[in-house]
Amino acid sequence: MLHVFIGYDPRQPVAYNVLHFSLMRRASRPVAITPLVIQQLPLKRTGLTPFTFSRFLVPHLCNFEGRALFLDLDMLVQGDIAELFDMADDNAVMVVKSASRFEWASVMLFNCAHPDNRKLTPEFVETAEGLHGINWTDKIGSLPPEWNHLVMYDPPKPAKLVHYTAGMPCYPETKDLGYAAEWMAEFKQATQIAPWAMLMGSSIHAKPVLERFERAKGQPKPPA
Repeated sequence: MLHVFIGYDPRQPVAYNVLHFSLMRRASRPVAITPLVIQQLPLKRTGLTPFTFSRFLVPHLCNFEGRALFLDLDMLVQGDIAELFDMADDNAVMVVKSASRFEWASVMLFNCAHPDNRKLTPEFVETAEGLHGINWTDKIGSLPPEWNHLVMYDPPKPAKLVHYTAGMPCYPETKDLGYAAEWMAEFKQATQIAPWAMLMGSSIHAKPVLERFERAKGQPKPPA
């Protein structure tokens, strides 16, 4: 089982749904996906987003056991997430070491059992400084750059994980920054639904539902 934690922001649930969908449908192994919902966590500290600091609780939430991946909310996965877990090494955490150091913590593959990560208790995360610089450990491994492609900062190239750092492409302000077509296509698939007849037409429920539907069609419409 691959454990993935996604930062959650109630102001943009559509971003979570698209990321969840994109990750799940391309994974070659079972994935357990957990949204970091701030009111469900032993933490009060927030920042620009509700998950600004809760991301660092991932080892604690895993009881300091196994491997777990954290992802920012504003992302689209275009590759098999199992590939990332297969890269895991003995470091405390692995990140894409982009030139934008402040984005290192947006994708973190934790070795939750590493001794350095035991510092990441709720009490520590509540007040510690420099967390986004991964300052609690010097055991930082590298992930390939295609696993955290920063839209607007990195030159366009094939990416297995697209990170819409300046905002999702559903906004007029950011729709032309790059990789908008990919996100919109994923959104369309994530929100589609097959016709009722295709889903339920051969079920035991079909006959009474259709009979009720036909009766309703024959009823006169109430006056306006």
